[in-house]
Formats: sequence, C-alpha cells, structure tokens
Amino acid sequence: MKFNCFTGGVFETNGFLLEAPGGNILIDAPQGAASHYANKKIDCLVLTHGHFDHVIDAAAIIKKHGCPCIIHEDSLPLVTEKDAFSRYGFALEIEPFQPDTLKKEGKGQDVLGLSFDIYEVPGHCPGSLCFHLPEEKILFGGDVLFRRGVGRWDLPGGNADLLFTGIRTKLYPLPEDTVVYPGHGDPTTIGEERKSNPYVRPD
Repeated sequence: MKFNCFTGGVFETNGFLLEAPGGNILIDAPQGAASHYANKKIDCLVLTHGHFDHVIDAAAIIKKHGCPCIIHEDSLPLVTEKDAFSRYGFALEIEPFQPDTLKKEGKGQDVLGLSFDIYEVPGHCPGSLCFHLPEEKILFGGDVLFRRGVGRWDLPGGNADLLFTGIRTKLYPLPEDTVVYPGHGDPTTIGEERKSNPYVRPD
C-alpha cells in the first residue's frame, strides 16, 4: 500500500494520504493540507480526533472534494461548533463541518476497500481513534502514542489513566514490528515503545 505524509501548521501536525482500492484516504487535515493536496482527489477524510491542529483544513477539503468525513462521536462538539476551542480559553476557531460517519472501535472496518482494526484510546482527546492495518503492520495513531512519548493529557477532556490504560491494553499487544505513524514527529514501532517509552511500560 502506498501513502505519503504531509506535515503542516505551527504544531507540525502529520496528515497521511493513503492509496486505497476505492480511492484516496486522507488521515487528518493539518493546516496547509487543503492546498498541498489540491491536485489530488481525496475520496474520504478520516480524523483521528477533533483537536484544532488535526481538523483545521477539514472543512475546506470536504468542500473542494465533496468527500465523506469520518470521526468518533465524542469529538463531534470540537468540529461542529465554531467556538468550541475558544470556550476552553484558546484563541482558536475553525470553520465547522458535519462529519458523515461516526466510527467506533471494531475490527475489520472497511474504508474504501482497506480493512482497518479501529481502537478507541481516549485520554488525550475524547474520541481519539487509532487506525490499524494488520496485513500491512501499520498503525496510524493520531496523538496517542509517539516515539518515546504519549499525547498530552492536561488539555480539556484529557485523562492520564485512560490514555495509559488504552495504550497498554490495546496498542502494546499488537505485533512488535507494527510501525506507528503518529500525529507529530517520526515513526516508531510497538516493540520500541514497549521497551523504551518512559511514560507507559507494559504490565
């Protein structure tokens, strides 16, 4: 499977364009993604969670490409309300949009011909989803698990216990050679994080 990464915005947020059997899937929509992929056809937009830096270009992408959008229902208030972030004290606004599909955890979920195992791992943001392609040994993890790090849990809706438990019980059991493509920074592997992550150790 072919895919490429675009990194945009002041938080250097990663977005991933995947070539699926049924078209192109964009995972997350950081600032600049709409213009970067202006000459590519985006057939589905998948959002790992609703934080500003991952959804800022979502409305523009949906309008230009007429593509459906997938997110977890717990992140809905962050993308459907213009002042969602300012109500939490952040001077940030997005163009609101209405996702088409609300995904929950489950294995073998089809998105344009790719079969994802989807894991709910809240704690960084309500409704955080990780998208695993078992046959490819790839995990698109959003802001859950990073190389030698984890997502912040001190933002509104954050919860360290939920985050650490989700990583330990849902992500660490994946094969050690699973490559994790995070929402920020460089890729890592499940095996490397099980061994070296200073925040979450295996049971």
